[in-house]
Amino acid sequence: MSDSIIQLINTQIFQQQTLVLKDVNIDIKKGEFVYLIGKTGSGKSSLLKTFYGELTLKQGQGYVVGFDLNKLSRKQTSFLRRKLGIVFQDFNLLMDRSVAENLRFVLKATGWKKKDQINNRIQAVLEMVGLHTKDFKMPHELSGGEQQRVVIARALLNDPELILADEPTGNLDPETSDEIMKLLIKINKESETTILMATHNYNLLEKFNSRTLKVESNRVFDSAKVDHLAEN
Repeated sequence: MSDSIIQLINTQIFQQQTLVLKDVNIDIKKGEFVYLIGKTGSGKSSLLKTFYGELTLKQGQGYVVGFDLNKLSRKQTSFLRRKLGIVFQDFNLLMDRSVAENLRFVLKATGWKKKDQINNRIQAVLEMVGLHTKDFKMPHELSGGEQQRVVIARALLNDPELILADEPTGNLDPETSDEIMKLLIKINKESETTILMATHNYNLLEKFNSRTLKVESNRVFDSAKVDHLAEN
């Protein structure tokens, strides 16, 4: 399957019995940063849910980080998600646990057992997102931008091949949105982690240009890739 991280071939995306997207052909390579844009209700979320196995692929061929979407069992879906990092708009943090405890919960849930390895990984990902001094903080003590950095750290815990970011700047002000974008681009460049980011924010596309998939009229259209304009 060469170096493709996501590959859809002549796929039809359904939400229950309703056809949401038709004739979808996508090929995203290792290390790419790709935007997914489209109006609310256009099918972006259905596409992302297909990638992490929440929606079943009923027609066409699909592969994500080496997994055949047509043959996903419940066990395989669990293994697939361990190779993914998912960043949501609304954070989904455990509000009664500290930053470190939020991350520890995920590591234990995904099979980590040794205390030293868990602690070292928590510190490593917090260092990556610039929060290594705030591991003891509760989520409500953090700003919105800091909470989103925790979510990104959580997505990085299992060294994913692919990060799916669903409106990661949707609840943030413009300055903080730029900071989160620069962080995601840094992660993409330094670790070659592939990132697919759904967004409504066209200002971000202008500031940080890259390849864009547009969902419109039940189809997915692919633009040519453009190098990032972000300053390091």
